[in-house]
Amino acid sequence: MTTAPAVELRQFTDLDPARGDLLDVYAEVRAPLLHMPNYAVMAFGERLDRHGIEPGFVAVLAYTGGQPVGYAYGNTIRHGDRYWQRTSPVPAAMYTQHPALAIKEIGVRPTWRKTGTSRLMHDALLAERTEPYVTLMVNSAAGDGKVRALYQSWGYEDIGHSQPSAASPVLTVMIRTTC
Repeated sequence: MTTAPAVELRQFTDLDPARGDLLDVYAEVRAPLLHMPNYAVMAFGERLDRHGIEPGFVAVLAYTGGQPVGYAYGNTIRHGDRYWQRTSPVPAAMYTQHPALAIKEIGVRPTWRKTGTSRLMHDALLAERTEPYVTLMVNSAAGDGKVRALYQSWGYEDIGHSQPSAASPVLTVMIRTTC
């Protein structure tokens, strides 16, 4: 990992001012996958709009020279949330009995990968959260397994699998404490 040049982190609890930058970065991050229905920019925009009105929404974007280079966003999920309902096997009650932060996406432009930017955004996303756990889903094949291994190095553990939609691949559900 190389050290990232200075980035400015901006936090948003309202989607509107960040939406355009999120879509721009997403389109570059997922460029090789955009031909697949689940990864199309339009599909991401629809998910983003839904997530942006859910309780506890927060996005952290990294900027350099006024240009966005990465993003991380999530929202609060509670017991009974469809996030948990789609997870198999059923997660342990210790994870679902209290609200949790669900990180929905982390993306960094290719030229900014391996600079620590994703970890900076991740940690900023968690900095002021009060939920005891943070969870995310990862395609275990992403980066030939390197993305999942990165999350494991951040303290995440596998707790199950989920297929959020028929167009989505089966994802590994991971969790850790927020502190």
